[in-house]
Amino acid sequence: MEDVLAFMTPQHHAVRNFVVRELPGNGGKPLRPAQIAQSLRLDPAAVTGLLDDLEKHLFFLVRNSSGDVSWAFPVTCERTPHRLRFSTGEWIFGA
Repeated sequence: MEDVLAFMTPQHHAVRNFVVRELPGNGGKPLRPAQIAQSLRLDPAAVTGLLDDLEKHLFFLVRNSSGDVSWAFPVTCERTPHRLRFSTGEWIFGA
């Protein structure tokens, strides 16, 4: 697994962790790259590059046709048979 994660910088981890943590509380909507950049105080172009890398590795996230993050293992705002509900009242589908 270490080899699979070798490409990831601290910024990759920050983006991925942010998306997994925030997607459930985003009202069932995907996260826009601009939202991610603003929240993490990163350059929007850098966030787009980080999302490209994460998506390219096919394990971490998927963007919709608008470029918004809709899937970040283990959660997705895309409808699946697996609906998750958290003690905070937030809900999302399981990937």
